[in-house]
Amino acid sequence: MDLDEVDAFDKVPRSTRHELLRFGLAVLFVIGVALFTWITQGHVSVVMVIAAVIGAYMAMNIGANDVANNVGPAVGSRALTLGGAIVIAAIFEAAGALIAGGEVVSTIKGGIIDPTAIGDPMTFVWLMMAALLAAAIWLNLATALGAPVSTTHSIVGGVMGGGIAAAGWGIANWGTVGQIAASWVISPLLGGLLAAALLYLIKRSITYQDDLIAAAKRRVPWFLALMAWAFATYLAVKGLKRITDIPFLGAAAVGLVIAALVYVAVRPLVARAADGMQENSKASVNRLFTLPLVFAAALLSFAHGSNDVANAVGPLAAINEALTHAGTAAKAAIPLWVMAIGALGLAVGLALYGPKLIRTVGHEITDIDPMRAFCIALAATLTVILASQLGLPVSTTHVTIGAVFGVGFLREHLKSNYDRLEQQVRDLHPNGDDDEVMQDYLERFRAASLKQKKLMLQELKSKSTRREVHISKRQRKGLKKIYKRELVKRSLVLKVAAAWVITVPAAALLAALFFVLIRAIASG
Repeated sequence: MDLDEVDAFDKVPRSTRHELLRFGLAVLFVIGVALFTWITQGHVSVVMVIAAVIGAYMAMNIGANDVANNVGPAVGSRALTLGGAIVIAAIFEAAGALIAGGEVVSTIKGGIIDPTAIGDPMTFVWLMMAALLAAAIWLNLATALGAPVSTTHSIVGGVMGGGIAAAGWGIANWGTVGQIAASWVISPLLGGLLAAALLYLIKRSITYQDDLIAAAKRRVPWFLALMAWAFATYLAVKGLKRITDIPFLGAAAVGLVIAALVYVAVRPLVARAADGMQENSKASVNRLFTLPLVFAAALLSFAHGSNDVANAVGPLAAINEALTHAGTAAKAAIPLWVMAIGALGLAVGLALYGPKLIRTVGHEITDIDPMRAFCIALAATLTVILASQLGLPVSTTHVTIGAVFGVGFLREHLKSNYDRLEQQVRDLHPNGDDDEVMQDYLERFRAASLKQKKLMLQELKSKSTRREVHISKRQRKGLKKIYKRELVKRSLVLKVAAAWVITVPAAALLAALFFVLIRAIASG
């Protein structure tokens, strides 16, 4: 490379150089997987090497898109830095996949098609390869657009599309397809309602009180104990299900014991931290939720790694089973090398391309502080537990994003109500008061607790010689716009909802096209 070329490279924008570096590292990882598979599994067939490369590509895209749900709220609330979140998530995602990913995995995610309807093992291999490639490409596109989507729905759509192309419409389980479509509505609604309810409960019991610090000393240990129960139960039911089958009542009982231990342990710690606070403010209370968010991000990542790594290694394990034993099966053993590809792919994809979606979840949808992030993480966990016991199909991605939207829309509602209260103060203030008196009263009103605000407003109503103010219809509309402050980006709501709805059909269509193409190449 001569000096002119070096100078030309230096003039390339830094963002472009970073993008080229990420792409180069991703290509190196895929090449490494190809070489490793060729050396260790090349005796099976070249098809196995190609399938491993596609599986690695899928795992990277899962890490880039799906992991943001686990750490995004913690990053948005500044409980974790972006770099710290990536390190924690990468370690715990890989650990979850390797430790609790299980020895056997379902070859057909969600039972979307019947594998016994495909008699030819090689047709089954082409189907799985097409499904993996379609799901990975769709996830890659969604990540580039900044839309968090369900990786489970992506692979389900891929398997369905490939299956229909291979054996016709009758192979699909349309009842399961209907359940998945229903989850587009159920998942975000459940997550959003629970997150909003938890945040409102925290506000009523802590931040709306006169003495926030005293209220926090009493209530925060209970909230942390609830979080401990939810995460212990969630890990037992979902995170460890591939190691051992723990019934819900047993998992809930274990969670209850852990919750009691956590309550006893954190109560003096919270009291000590609260006693050291200088200000009786919401910012002070927020600091009590910071450390729990770090644990939440780690535990959610572990559970995600153990559960969703199957979206990448399941089809790859199915291909390995078909090529090794010349048959198709509803379940397949996962060789260690296949699980290692999935685990490393999750970590690599997160490290290289995860920040984009982490910023979307943590910053761009709505403003998140530690209390809100705590409610989002807890609501997501409780929703998955509740849905699994009711037999409702939910996506953790949809649940978490729904929880973020729920917190944002609750903030809008509360802000609108508060703006109306302030407007009432202005309307009821006695005639003749100058702007300085009005401003002083408003500042005291803003600093007051919810109970004090109501008393101040009642007192003002009783003393006020209310002025009759006539405003036009156009002015009323203007006031309504002021009251309705939008704290959730509507453009993101529409973009995310659209991406969710088209995930299954888009992945299915791509898989059908890839299956036809792969079969034509193989037979030609």
